[in-house]
Amino acid sequence: MTWLLVLLGGAVGAVCRFGVNWLVELRSRPSPWATFTVNLVGSFLLGLLAGLGASLPGWVGVLLGTGFCGALTTWSTFAHETVRLAGSGPAGRGWALLNLTLTLTCGLGAATLGWLAGHQL
Repeated sequence: MTWLLVLLGGAVGAVCRFGVNWLVELRSRPSPWATFTVNLVGSFLLGLLAGLGASLPGWVGVLLGTGFCGALTTWSTFAHETVRLAGSGPAGRGWALLNLTLTLTCGLGAATLGWLAGHQL
């Protein structure tokens, strides 16, 4: 049963990630903003699930945490985009540093806010 929950959550998460990429790239040239967005949303949701903790049935964590958030978020693409930015010249190195700083800081902040929200519910 666990694998089916991961599969279902992952399928929905992957489609959502594709949709966010498509929407962001409609408005701008390829950039790390889509990856930034999905990683923040996933960090918040995982924080929320952690904050809710034992009040949730275990299958919810498997479906949403492992399945949905696992497919939605993409730290490997974040790393690839950051390295690509850094290799694109002096201005790119600045953008890479900004991407790194914002993603890590905002991701931890989003997870913390999610945990606090879940803990209050």
